[in-house]
Amino acid sequence: MKTIRLNAFKAAVAFMLLIGISIPAFALDLDGARASGLAGEVDNGLLATPPGAGSDAGALISTINNSRRAEYAKVAAQNNLSLDAVGSMMFQKIYSRLPAGTWVQLQGKWSKKAP
Repeated sequence: MKTIRLNAFKAAVAFMLLIGISIPAFALDLDGARASGLAGEVDNGLLATPPGAGSDAGALISTINNSRRAEYAKVAAQNNLSLDAVGSMMFQKIYSRLPAGTWVQLQGKWSKKAP
């Protein structure tokens, strides 16, 4: 009886370790969120949730936007520019590297980047 319990315990621990190791492999990243339509780029240099997308990427979008705002603030302060100006310039750089089909919001209207 002890052997069965011990084996069951070992199997449960092994399963939990496997799940714990596998979860990061399924974690959403920016490229994956863009490719799956869960995140799109806005012409102010920030990310947003495109139309019809769920909130699955909400935490990722918030984290990245917070990082971007901090960087934009540094660049703005160093170059005597507004945050909006820096965000717009960064959007141009980001946009040039986006693959076709990525959601983008230009002047308040969502569309997918053309090929």
